[in-house]
Amino acid sequence: MKDRLSSINRFQVVALVTVAATLLLIFVGGLVRASGAGLGCPDWPKCFGVWIPPMTVEELPAGWDPSQFNPVHTWTEYINRLIGVVIGLLITATLLLSIRFRKSDPVIPIASFTAFILVLFQAWLGGQVVRSGLAGGMITLHMLLAMIIVNVLLFAAWRGWKERVQVYLEDRDRRRIMGIMILLLTATLVQMVLGTQVREMIDAVKNGPIEVSREDWLNVESTLFLVHRSFSWIIVILMGGLIWTQKQLSIPNWLKKTGFAIVALINLQILIGIGLERLDMPGALQVLHLIGVAVLICLQFAYLLVVGTKSQISTSNS
Repeated sequence: MKDRLSSINRFQVVALVTVAATLLLIFVGGLVRASGAGLGCPDWPKCFGVWIPPMTVEELPAGWDPSQFNPVHTWTEYINRLIGVVIGLLITATLLLSIRFRKSDPVIPIASFTAFILVLFQAWLGGQVVRSGLAGGMITLHMLLAMIIVNVLLFAAWRGWKERVQVYLEDRDRRRIMGIMILLLTATLVQMVLGTQVREMIDAVKNGPIEVSREDWLNVESTLFLVHRSFSWIIVILMGGLIWTQKQLSIPNWLKKTGFAIVALINLQILIGIGLERLDMPGALQVLHLIGVAVLICLQFAYLLVVGTKSQISTSNS
């Protein structure tokens, strides 16, 4: 396993760094949302009409309402945008490095080009989110697209691995464990969308014309939240299916540990969700909940990539 990890090439290094940077962007985006800094820069792509935003209200360019300016919110959002620019450069580098595979494995440059196009669309969508004043549905789409980009990059990096980590399984056993993981990944994506929708609902309540106390945010329009909370039981059942299936099959210990890491993340997400409900939506837990589901989805997809790669050589003792 360690020998294979040491064989990663420059393309994979850049692709994986881009994945890490995108997860960092999701984390910073969570900070933006939790701190209420989503409109810290009220225009796009500039910020208060300039490329480098002001530090104080006295530096605010003419024509802007001083009441719109909050230095903490402005710079939180601006850093979020700067990280997005870095990711754009990294994905461009990934695309250029993928050209070397155009003959040996054309799927790699196709996946890299797909990620490149998606990140351009993501940048445009980010502008639309600001222009719409954080309109409902836009933020959910923004988050979903970020997860698609991350996993397209993971797929490209995996295809570029000359000595992929492979697992020997009978076809029937492979179908069993892939089936449960596909269901679990799909359910997690649905739960992420539902959770983002709940967050949008809370923003609508918080910023609505009628002042609502923090402890009542989830009670104003509780149906969607109840659906989100109840849907967790489906994930718990599928999680149990994963544990049971892993026990029934002979798979490498490191892969079993990856499955248990997925189980641990799911349980952590449930605990954070309970904390969000009981503690009236503290910002720190909102950020942890968001980055937690992003890491969880990446880990589930990586698990699928490993299990889905057929091998004639057993690695059960790896």
